[in-house]
Amino acid sequence: MGCLYAHALQRSGCQTTLVMRHGTQRKSLPLIVERDGTRSVQHQRVVTPRDHEVISHLLVTTKAYDVRTAVAGIAHLLAPDGVVLLLVNGMGLAEQLTVDWPHLDIYCGTSTEGAYRVAAQHIRHAGRGETRIGRQGQQQPPPWFGQWANAINPCIWDGHIATALWSKLAVNCIINPLTAVHGCANGALAQRRELAAHVATLCEEVARISSAAGFADVAATLPQTVAGVIAGTADNLSSMLQDVHNGQRTEIDYITGYLLQVAGRYGIDAPLNRALLETIKNRDH
Repeated sequence: MGCLYAHALQRSGCQTTLVMRHGTQRKSLPLIVERDGTRSVQHQRVVTPRDHEVISHLLVTTKAYDVRTAVAGIAHLLAPDGVVLLLVNGMGLAEQLTVDWPHLDIYCGTSTEGAYRVAAQHIRHAGRGETRIGRQGQQQPPPWFGQWANAINPCIWDGHIATALWSKLAVNCIINPLTAVHGCANGALAQRRELAAHVATLCEEVARISSAAGFADVAATLPQTVAGVIAGTADNLSSMLQDVHNGQRTEIDYITGYLLQVAGRYGIDAPLNRALLETIKNRDH
């Protein structure tokens, strides 16, 4: 997703730079993006943690469990008032970064854009969606948001971004772990009777937590929202299922784990979510 956005931003005239995790002697890399049946190649500037270039605006699209390590690795390159935009799964990461680096200007986002990696720096755009960026309570977008609005269509500023983030979290808490445990595509959650029943009871549990956390609107429409996502992504394999298949660590701690933290604050028992968390974490180990 980071490459997808880098490509779109640079195509609209915004200079972008790829931050490489591993050392490289190259100052630029070709970025290949397949979109709408066409293939384009861009040359992207590259920076590594060993460089001395100041980063004023940082987009983070790593796995949730890598966010703090990734930011820490280049913290010395970030401008004192650097902007950090998190476009990652799960919740709670912005709060963690604020504790570690209180001087940073942190924003959050969520997207239904689809993309997957064909090879290193070779991305295929898998589906159009909506990108929402914001900071809770900030109704007017900062000047830099104009670049995103020009590059991404649609890209919406959301002064109530917490609701959008929670809605995505709630849906992910239902679809991701269930598909990962049962090894099925998203559509099977509606097609198989026993899984559809599990979706319904899990929706009830997540809705109770959502209401307690102040997201009553999300709770009221959660079954319909989940059904719509399942139908719209019926052939998709969730990211958590792909992680399980690939033997990689999942993001369960930042999805279901975060939901259970919130449930604990309000004294809500969530046995279905807890059982899914334990099952996935056992597979992670």
